[in-house]
Amino acid sequence: MAEAFTLLEDAPLAALNTLRVPARARWLAELSSAAALPRLLDSPAARDGFMVLGEGSNVLFAADFPGLVLRPRFAAVGIVSDDGDAATVRAEAGAGWDALVDWTLARGLAGLENLALIPGLVGAAPIQNIGAYGVEAGETIVAVEAWDRLDGRERRLGREDCAFGYRDSLFKRAPERWIVTAVEFRLSRSAPLRLDYAGVREELEAMGVAAPGPREVAGAVRRVRRRKLPDPATIGNAGSFFKNPVVTQQRAAQLQAASEGLPAYPAGPGLAKLSAAWLIERCGWKGHREGDAGIAAQHALVLVNHGRASGAELLALARRVAASVEERFGVRPEPEPRIVAAWW
Repeated sequence: MAEAFTLLEDAPLAALNTLRVPARARWLAELSSAAALPRLLDSPAARDGFMVLGEGSNVLFAADFPGLVLRPRFAAVGIVSDDGDAATVRAEAGAGWDALVDWTLARGLAGLENLALIPGLVGAAPIQNIGAYGVEAGETIVAVEAWDRLDGRERRLGREDCAFGYRDSLFKRAPERWIVTAVEFRLSRSAPLRLDYAGVREELEAMGVAAPGPREVAGAVRRVRRRKLPDPATIGNAGSFFKNPVVTQQRAAQLQAASEGLPAYPAGPGLAKLSAAWLIERCGWKGHREGDAGIAAQHALVLVNHGRASGAELLALARRVAASVEERFGVRPEPEPRIVAAWW
């Protein structure tokens, strides 16, 4: 039987992260099956720790990784159950996220269309609880299959067990314990569409679409994203680098009273989510550049590598951006990607 993984020592990572920063891993394993996990995690290669790396679109390497980097390549997608009105779709961790969105739309299933064009693999979706245009992945996830290092076995966790929050989950809070291997989504053929966030409805009108379906919504979202966010194929970036700060509604009202035009959105009982892009732009960082490290001219949330910036240089700039927002507004935007460094 063929080996379920390949293992490379002292592996370069510059081509495996969308910020294009040079870094190395002591060991790099590509897995064709989740069945390889127990053997790899018990091997000497994992002695100094491990991390999972998908498309590298949600990580900043400000240092080399001293242990084992795992790249899931298992990518099967299929329907587990279908009652006509809704279906449960299971996708393995190595499947491309945007390819999954298209796969579901081709079968008339709605629920993921607002998350179109988000880079990365399916396995990252529950970890980060990816979200965009008023929708979060956790809303449609019904179960996550993950290897539990503590118990030494694969487990299936229901939605409530995953502790989803804003760009957060059980898996993100304990990355040394959990490795996501597959995700199940419950998707509908008749659910109402979500159109009232960040210009989606306006984009549909500009497209001349009066009665949109899920495919048209996905198309509108892709148009908006391509216009607002730089393409990692053109300039190194990891998408939105900063999370929107979540504060109490009282604090949000105080900030809005002192800062006319500050957008704030409901974020749960008694909470509000502030626009980090607005805060960063008001501090003068949009389009800023220091050597090859910079903030995108299109969107203030996006940290960019104009060519030869190191991870340490990008991280130093991100820290200065966050500190300036905290100094002026009293709230600190936190990073959205995983940062491989000594400290944030």
